[in-house]
Amino acid sequence: MKDTIEIRWHGRGGQGAKTAALLLADVAFKTGKYVQGFPEYGPERMGAPITAYNRISSDPIRVHSNIYTPQYVVVVDESLLESVDVTAGLKEDGAIVINTPKTPDEVRPHLNGYKGKVYTLDAREISMQTLGRNFPNSPMLAAIVAVSGIMEQDDFLADMRLSYQHKFAKKPEVIDGNMKALELAFKEVTK
Repeated sequence: MKDTIEIRWHGRGGQGAKTAALLLADVAFKTGKYVQGFPEYGPERMGAPITAYNRISSDPIRVHSNIYTPQYVVVVDESLLESVDVTAGLKEDGAIVINTPKTPDEVRPHLNGYKGKVYTLDAREISMQTLGRNFPNSPMLAAIVAVSGIMEQDDFLADMRLSYQHKFAKKPEVIDGNMKALELAFKEVTK
């Protein structure tokens, strides 16, 4: 499984971390990759910390467990930096992507001495601009694709449009807002 990319998502119930992990698995699958996308719940309630995972590989995936040493971590809710060890097991040659208006240097002191790459994105602001509500999962999804290079931006955007058209068939006005959120996130993710 040397070609396998492993991603761990940290968020709170209702923020869309699980949905983002499942959407990433779906679009990676469309490119011919083998994928896994699954959540792990603590207390199942709105606002409770949740973890979700992705494995994406060119080879069949035979492992069926949580991910303990990911290459990438996505933090959908900055407040988790104070209560969850989001860098646990994170490989030094990987990266962490955090939803925050702060710079990478400003959040680094909250990362338990993590020495790898740190990226930030104000996904809340992007979703407020493009959707009028705080839905940080779409911008964070684009950010991890940009940072990890899992797929080409144009392929990702085309596949996401198809996914959104299916998911929001009865709410087409949501599709354009989500697409704008993805495009902005690609441009604004900061190292």
